Amino acid sequence: MDGINALLEGMSSALTPMNLLYAFLGVLLGTAIGVLPGIGPAMAIALLLPLTYTLEVEQAIIMFAGLYYGGMYGGSTTSILLNTPGESASVMTAIEGNKMAKAGRGAAALATAAIGSFVAGTIATLCLALLAPQVVKFAIQLGDPDYLAVMVFAFVAVTTVLGSSKIRGFASLGLGVWIGLIGIDQTSGQQRLTFGIDQLSDGIDVVVVAVAVFAMGEALWIAAHLRRAPARIIPIKGRLMTREDLSRSWKPWLRGSAIGFPFGAIPAGGAEIPTFLSYITERKLARKPEEFGKGAIEGVAGPEATNNASAAGSLVPLLTLGIPTTATAAVMILAFQTYGIQPGPRLFDEQGPLVWTLIASLLIGNAMLLALNLPMAGLWAKLLLIPRPYLYAGILMFASLGAYAANGTAFDLWLLLLIGGLGFAMRRYGLPVVPLIVGLILAPRAEVFMRRALQISDGHLSGLVNTPFSKVVYLLVLLVVVVPLVWSQVTKRRTPPEDPTSGPDDTRLQQHANNEGA
Repeated sequence: MDGINALLEGMSSALTPMNLLYAFLGVLLGTAIGVLPGIGPAMAIALLLPLTYTLEVEQAIIMFAGLYYGGMYGGSTTSILLNTPGESASVMTAIEGNKMAKAGRGAAALATAAIGSFVAGTIATLCLALLAPQVVKFAIQLGDPDYLAVMVFAFVAVTTVLGSSKIRGFASLGLGVWIGLIGIDQTSGQQRLTFGIDQLSDGIDVVVVAVAVFAMGEALWIAAHLRRAPARIIPIKGRLMTREDLSRSWKPWLRGSAIGFPFGAIPAGGAEIPTFLSYITERKLARKPEEFGKGAIEGVAGPEATNNASAAGSLVPLLTLGIPTTATAAVMILAFQTYGIQPGPRLFDEQGPLVWTLIASLLIGNAMLLALNLPMAGLWAKLLLIPRPYLYAGILMFASLGAYAANGTAFDLWLLLLIGGLGFAMRRYGLPVVPLIVGLILAPRAEVFMRRALQISDGHLSGLVNTPFSKVVYLLVLLVVVVPLVWSQVTKRRTPPEDPTSGPDDTRLQQHANNEGA
């Protein structure tokens, strides 16, 4: 009840005219940017972050929250009409949504995605209001070893879950930790990793890194693979939703909310796993499973609801522990830090009105997004016709302005180009971006917690694991690392070995016979 009462007070603050205006601007820009292929909410917030320094902190955070949800909504339009997911969490939506659009049911696919996002976002935001105060009460009792253990868990979980290779994930995390530790050592006062460059004594501004990795790296990657042929957009046809569509969609909306929120609240990173689980669940429970792969509406309703519920769930560790689990959450932390606010257990005590106004604005933004998406889906689709050269030239311009506005020095522009090249190389060699950003943000804090714990224990390593909670967390870390390795070995042993007497020609003949039989 305390959370509900605080949410009602935050609602009264969020309903002021200026806050409503910035919430509307956030959802409008977030939807427009989310529709554009290859531009997600993380890049949108990173680009606009340096341009909001003149706003009040409450207005800026509300606007960024609108960008967050708006970007999630807009990504479904690209997935359904263009079969090009704006981010990895929208992949499952594209599987069935694009088939529905090709079958002349694009309007129904967009409608179930919009309504499902509204239902899941509303349920997940209410769960956030109920769960966050309880997490804060528990987090306040934790010590330095406990926080260090949680951050190690976040490092390992984000690195092992995202991407196809754990080695690439740890390489990306290492780059983020290295960049985050550049500057002056807080304990000894000596410079480290600065290579004698005085401008690096204060470290690299995290805003510059975020803009470079997301905006500059993505723009360079698109430019390297730019195709002159215009995008082929499927026209929106058919009714929004029939009574049968509603009866087939409401249960996936609720199941998607139940699947997405817990995964988002756990510092394990990303919405890829829950959206995949939602798709598999709906395929097993569907009344017409034969439609899957041909345009099943449950395959759009469930994953899209899961995606938005996971987005709201990711705000739980962000606000209560200061730990980002997604790229967008990481950039949101940068937004808080820009105004001198550190998310964590003390945030609800020190900035309680701001936090509850932010949570209330999510409910308001959800309603605004539903009103924008249902009648204006055709207008959003026209944004896909913007020529790519113009689009990414504008992104590079805003990225440069944002990097220069961070500190007002030309040195940051050189850093933007250098780190932007690093972002391009990461995409080229398949290194995930999220571990880099998480390592960049959490590495300095993890170092502080580690040093404090070691100082208390007189330098003994046992001081890092001398609490029951830290022991449990490190056990979970061990399970996250070991269980996938053991499972892969078990599956390899269960796979029947090939017949050594059959040669390559026999294998090709057998494959040819199978194809002919099919």
